Amino acid sequence: MSGVRSPRLRADYTAAARYLQRRELAMWGVVRLLAPPQFQPHALAGATLLAFTDDICDRGAASGRVKRFDAWAGRVESALDSGTSNHPLLRAYLHSARVCGLPRGWADSYLAGTRIDLEFPGFADEDAYQRYVGTLTWPGLMLSTGLTPHLVPDEHFASSCRLVADGLQRVDFLTDLAEDLRGGRLTLPMADLDRHGVSRTELEAGRSTPAVAALVSDTAGRARASLIAAQRTVGEVPGPYRPVVRSLLGLYHHRLDKVMALGAAVTRRPVRDDPLACLGLLARSRHGSGSYEPAPARV
Repeated sequence: MSGVRSPRLRADYTAAARYLQRRELAMWGVVRLLAPPQFQPHALAGATLLAFTDDICDRGAASGRVKRFDAWAGRVESALDSGTSNHPLLRAYLHSARVCGLPRGWADSYLAGTRIDLEFPGFADEDAYQRYVGTLTWPGLMLSTGLTPHLVPDEHFASSCRLVADGLQRVDFLTDLAEDLRGGRLTLPMADLDRHGVSRTELEAGRSTPAVAALVSDTAGRARASLIAAQRTVGEVPGPYRPVVRSLLGLYHHRLDKVMALGAAVTRRPVRDDPLACLGLLARSRHGSGSYEPAPARV
């Protein structure tokens, strides 16, 4: 791990990198290929903390998930309070958060939001969805993206990341819609279903009706608008960090393209990445090409 001198910390960061490599090979590859060497340990530590927490929430019987998460959350909170931990992934994250100056509040908010999500009630309307993004998705994103050096004030960069969080979350809900429905989880706001005249039963049955297609298209359109607005983050980080941001946004544009191609069929099967398209995206991101490159940020 470049830039890490302590043998124990090097081992901690190596453990984080290996965990993410097994869990999220694409994300690990983006960081290793595109991020500046001195930033790679921090990016991997933040992403690994999120992945590890997600795995604790998803592992085993549903009846035990709250208990397992509460035990893990207590361990994270104790580490944040004391500044140390006997868990290597936590030690790596604590060091990165300290070095990069990431406020503790993001971790506290993420843990609180994750606890609520374990008993996901669904969304009545857009306001409920936005509260979800604000209490879970945005803080979670900041645990990794917030570690990135930026050329604008912290508050401005955080608000840009809020746009990223909204776009990414809408896309994730669409790409996972089929699997979520099979698991009894409806992630589209009921108000949106009502506006398009779609019932939950229709979605769960995987019906390809014009109304379902319109609902998917409307949701995808909102996701696209957020991703386009979020392009401003590329110009808000130093040049060497821009390929990673470009690749993240480009990946979600790619996934959204696949959602639009499937239309109503996203209720029947999950959306998968195209490996060749992703390789091309990495190459374009490294060389700074792409149709969404923003103007440099101004403060």
